[in-house]
Amino acid sequence: MANPRPSNLWVSFLKVLMPMTRPLAVIIQEKHKTIDQPARVSVENGSAPSFQKRLKLNKIHTSGLVDIHVAVLLFGLAGLFGKFLAMPAWCIVLGRTGFATIALGVVLLLTKQNNPPKNAKTMGLFALLGLILAVHWVTFFHAIQVSSVAVGLLAFSTFPVFITCIEPWWFNEKRRIIDLLTALLVMLGVVIMVYPSPFGGKVYSGVLWGTISGFTFAILSLLNRKWVREYPPVLIAFYQNGFAALLLLPMMGWANMHIDAGQWGMLALLGVFCTALSHALFIRGLIFIRAQLASVIACLEPVYGIVFAFFLLHEIPSVHTLAGGAVILLTTLVAMVRRAAV
Repeated sequence: MANPRPSNLWVSFLKVLMPMTRPLAVIIQEKHKTIDQPARVSVENGSAPSFQKRLKLNKIHTSGLVDIHVAVLLFGLAGLFGKFLAMPAWCIVLGRTGFATIALGVVLLLTKQNNPPKNAKTMGLFALLGLILAVHWVTFFHAIQVSSVAVGLLAFSTFPVFITCIEPWWFNEKRRIIDLLTALLVMLGVVIMVYPSPFGGKVYSGVLWGTISGFTFAILSLLNRKWVREYPPVLIAFYQNGFAALLLLPMMGWANMHIDAGQWGMLALLGVFCTALSHALFIRGLIFIRAQLASVIACLEPVYGIVFAFFLLHEIPSVHTLAGGAVILLTTLVAMVRRAAV
């Protein structure tokens, strides 16, 4: 059966989304604005924040929540392009990273963030990160293509547990028994998802590739923390997407395929809106709300993706998929909250 084309609901969604999204340059520039902090109550003079200031702070907090939710919504929406686009996963990733690199490059030029890598070693590290990013996204879209949006997204959602287990060993931090229990619970969730599927079946293959995608994303996140913390997030995203595109580009040399105008448009939406814009919104949102709250909201990514897949692709997840996914999401949510509290 041919891959479904965008429905009228999909087109309507894009018409609503586009006016809501502000220029990327404006979003990133606001990162540098000074935000009024809540005034502290003074015991000496008995002063308290005025009603106008409290109202302004509430609006700022609400703006941050909206930014994070829209960003996570776009993250979840990205998975559907694995079904919308009838092309290999590597080709989808090439288009995604290519358009994202262009959009992020424009942002860097407009915001004059001129902080290039200091030496060849750092550039080589960015190239390695780009390779890992390419592998992560190729396995992610392949997981969705061989199974469903729900299976691919839920299997990918195992990445926080990989981070929780690897991070103490990598950074010589204290190991905790709760980390082992978290990993076992996530494995239980994966088993629940896979159990009814025969070996080599669609669900089994989707969970396998999705878990590999989650593992590579965990490695990418940890390497970012270890190597490139001194660079702005937008600059890191620019170089990683750029190197990912360059590494995948040679595959076009022996690929016998035709990409029509509609597919180019979908790739542009995936690269600009679901990649560059979503990252910009997430970064901006982190200015207004705590990273812990943003991490909790990020757990909604598979939920948003499954809802979109239901309405736009008419995909209905099985009971086993939902049950296993619930175990995975609840476990990763608890793991992130506990980790942030340490």
